[in-house]
Parts: sequence; structure tokens; C-alpha cells
Amino acid sequence: MILETLRKIGFSEKEAKVYMQLIRLGAQPVSTIAEKAGINRTTTYDIITTLTKRGLISSIKKGSATYFKALDPKNLLNYLEREKVEQTKRIEKQQKEISALLPALISLENPESTKPKVSFYEGEKGLRQAYEDTLTSSETILAYANVETMHEGLPNFFPEYYQRRGVEKKIHIKAICPDNKISIERHKKDKKENRESILIPQSEYDFSPEINIYDDKVLIASWREKMAIIIKSKEIADFHKKMYKLCWAQAKKIKTK
Repeated sequence: MILETLRKIGFSEKEAKVYMQLIRLGAQPVSTIAEKAGINRTTTYDIITTLTKRGLISSIKKGSATYFKALDPKNLLNYLEREKVEQTKRIEKQQKEISALLPALISLENPESTKPKVSFYEGEKGLRQAYEDTLTSSETILAYANVETMHEGLPNFFPEYYQRRGVEKKIHIKAICPDNKISIERHKKDKKENRESILIPQSEYDFSPEINIYDDKVLIASWREKMAIIIKSKEIADFHKKMYKLCWAQAKKIKTK
């Protein structure tokens, strides 16, 4: 149990064994720790050096010998906090590097093609990626959305992540939704989440897939089949925007009272 948990937070198996022996034995020389952990002396010393850098163990001199001991196990929390900060810094650095690289990558695209570009996404990871694209929208996202099937399809993604990111980016959403329980709950948070939604009777207009229209793109997501398609075409997007305008006007007439 302890060994498995230590490995989950980034320890190698040998590092976890040495660390556990340090806690059990108290201050000991490398030779004793290596013997109890069943690891050769040289490797044990390297591991001790690594754990010292992590702030998890300390050393003391006794005569000509050096003894090592584990610090309070609560220091593991400090170690994880430092790891979190470092990981955040690494990701932020990578984001800056990719942002700087984007113009060069975009320049590689073939500008002469006027054909619609279709991207296919599959599985939960693919669906998340597809919805990340909608967060690049420079205009109001027009959506036909069944909130219940959305939440079932990507648990914890809506609203914990997606809506928060949308608000941070100041992206406005208009949505036409069947009036199921979850849709009604989310409808109450429209203003907070920068959204305007119309609830229509589920008994007559229930649907499962979702469609998002934004910029020159149309996203179609099937929650039951766990797949999504993004069509990039100004002509197709413009058509869907006009149809949405028509549907929105009609939805206002039949919306749930």
C-alpha cells in the first residue's frame, strides 16, 4: 500500500524502498540502509542523494561515518507542493514556446485550398480536444445542447473546466436545450457563466447530439458514439448561423414556461 502510493507520486520502486527503510530504521549508514532495502550500496547512495535534494532526508556525522535519516513524513506534502509549482512553471514555459511557434506552423498550411477542412475526434480524450477548439472562438458560440448527455459524456469537464475557461476568455454562448433537470439547473447560472439559453419542451424536442457554430466552424458531437467532427468552412458555418437565427426565434415562442 505505502510502496504503491509512493510510486504514484513519482518515486521509483527502489527510491520508495530506501525511503521506507529510512523511516523504519532511523539514522543509519548507507551500508545498513542498502542491506535492509536489498539494493546495492552504490545505487542506494545515489538514491539518498536524490531524496536529499527533494528535502525528504538529512545526514549527520558520527565520527568518520555519515548517517542518514528520514525527516518528518509530513515533508512529503511540501515535496508535492514544490513539484506542483515546478510542473506549472514547465507547462507555462511550454505554452509560451508553442504560442511563439504557432505563426510558423500556421504558415505551413496550404492557403490555396478552399475546400472544407474536416477534423475527426474519437473517445473522451478526442471530445475534450474538440471542445478545446471552441474555446478559440472570437464570437458568440451558437449551440444546440442537451446538458444532461453532455455531463454524462464528459464527467467533470462541464462545468468544472469548460465553463470556467469560457468565462475567463469572455466567450459568450447562446444555447437551445431540452428542459431536463440538469438543463434547468444550469439555466439558473446563465448570467454567471456568460450564457443565454432557451429551454424547450423535452417531451417534443429531445435530442442527444450537440452542435456548436462559431467563427467559420461547425462542431457536431455524438455523446452516445463518443465522437465529434469539426467542419471548417465559412459557407457551411454561415448557413448554420442563419438557420440558428431562425431556430432561436422559434424556440422563444415555444420555450418552457
